Amino acid sequence: MNFAVTKEDGITIFKLNEQRLDTNISGLLKGEFTMLLKVDGAKKFILDLSAVESCDSSGLSAILVANRILNSTDGQMRIASPSEKVYSLIKITQLDRVLPVCGTVGEAFADLKKAN
Repeated sequence: MNFAVTKEDGITIFKLNEQRLDTNISGLLKGEFTMLLKVDGAKKFILDLSAVESCDSSGLSAILVANRILNSTDGQMRIASPSEKVYSLIKITQLDRVLPVCGTVGEAFADLKKAN
C-alpha cells in the first residue's frame, strides 16, 4: 500500500496514493489509521483521496474505522479531494452526513484550523 503522512500545525494529512480503495488494502489501511490515531494520538486528521479513483464497501469501512477512533478521542476528520465516483458513493451511502467532505486538502486544512 502506497501512502504518505505529513503533519503540519497539529493536523495529520494522510494521502492515499492508490487508485483503488478496496478489500485488497482496507485491512492495511485500518491498521495504519489505528497506529496514527490511537498510538500517535492524532486529533485532527485529513484523508486525502485525490489519487483514489474507486472505492468499495470495505474501503468505506476503513474510513469509518478512522472516524470512529477520532470520535472516541474527541478528534475530527475531513475527507479531501475525492473523485466524482468516490464522492457519489459517499453521498449514496449518506456518509456525507457523518464525514465532512472538502473539495481540496487546503479547504480541509482551513476547516480544521478553525475547529476547536
